[in-house]
Amino acid sequence: MDQHATDLLTDWSALRSGVPPAWARYTDLIVERASGSWLTTTDGERYLDYTCGIGVTNTGHAHPRVVAAIAEQAAKGIHLQQNIVYHQPGLELHRRLPERFPNAKADTAYGLFLSNSGAEAIEAAVKLAKVVTRRPAVIAFRGGFHGRTHGAMALTSSNVKYRAHFEPLMGGVHFVPFPYPLRMGGADAALATTMDAIDELFATLVSPDDVATFLIEPILGEGGYVVPPDGFLPALREVADRHGILLAVDEVQSGYARTGRFFATSWTEATPDIVIMAKGIASGLPLSGILAPRALLDQLGPGSHGGTYGGNAVACAAALATLDVIDDEGLVDRAQRLGERMLASLRERAGHHTAVAEVRGRGMMLAIEFADPGSLAPRPDLAKRMLAETMANNLLLLTCGIHGQAVRIIPPLVTTDDEVDLALGIIGDALEAVAS
Repeated sequence: MDQHATDLLTDWSALRSGVPPAWARYTDLIVERASGSWLTTTDGERYLDYTCGIGVTNTGHAHPRVVAAIAEQAAKGIHLQQNIVYHQPGLELHRRLPERFPNAKADTAYGLFLSNSGAEAIEAAVKLAKVVTRRPAVIAFRGGFHGRTHGAMALTSSNVKYRAHFEPLMGGVHFVPFPYPLRMGGADAALATTMDAIDELFATLVSPDDVATFLIEPILGEGGYVVPPDGFLPALREVADRHGILLAVDEVQSGYARTGRFFATSWTEATPDIVIMAKGIASGLPLSGILAPRALLDQLGPGSHGGTYGGNAVACAAALATLDVIDDEGLVDRAQRLGERMLASLRERAGHHTAVAEVRGRGMMLAIEFADPGSLAPRPDLAKRMLAETMANNLLLLTCGIHGQAVRIIPPLVTTDDEVDLALGIIGDALEAVAS
């Protein structure tokens, strides 16, 4: 090997230009290893990672039990394709995950379909809804993010960058406002605005008899970490029942103990028809799926949906270990307890900053929204500056909101109390620097 090639192997920064620009970047850090809540770069710097891989590493980076499960299954078999054979981790996951269906009905049997990514699970959910109802239309909500494949793009409205220049997209998609209390005059007004918009949609643009499903995030993700009024999902459930429409909840970002419930839908009494999951499902390995009553799921006939890698054996082993860690380490209760402490502390630290329009969240799914006082004009510049301030102090956060005006805080659910205190101090200092 010549000297130039040797230099490239050790100078990782020289290789960054090989990554296509389609990957929008938050940092240029090159990570050598990750453990728990921390990332360590190739130059030895340590960063407290409260991005969680965008809500993926709920059990922390490289949790020992997950790592052990991956290694054990990899030694037994990596690719055991679902059309050809059954494998033990997959069969066990098909048994255990349906038991987690939110607000399950005692007289209903539930099932699981596995795929790879959140977008693939969205596609599966929409296909299932159309097969079951024999209806063509879908109602989604403004600010929602559901993925970047063509069908998922058509359902996404959290930012125009996800859709721009890719038209025409899948037809039959209609949007109504997501109930956003900060920007709709409070919880009651927000709920009324959304439900009135559904009534108007039915009166003007699409017959409810043509709607297969409502597709909704129980807590808005990319669109701003917006917690809707408590009555929203039950009200949507009532409308769906009245018109024979299915209710599909996108728990890709809000699921897997993130909000202090295993699924965020369980903060209400509404029972969905389809639950969509990914991200936290396998602690970082590519896996996703949908849960639905078997009476619905079994209507997808052989060959009507699938994928070469869906339900990969190693990913399923990681998913089983993830469930064990969540249960054995009490991560659902921990997310609620630490989330309440963080939310209270963040609200106290932000209280005297007029540029902070709201601090909100549920469990360990938290956000700080910046806006001009009075007009509520979004301030994405302040959110961006805050990320720079926290990164300069070795804490990684992300933005969200349709204008990028909110900072989202997504800790691993295994983060320690000391790490939480460290992060809160850094965030408080950052607020003083950018929002005063």
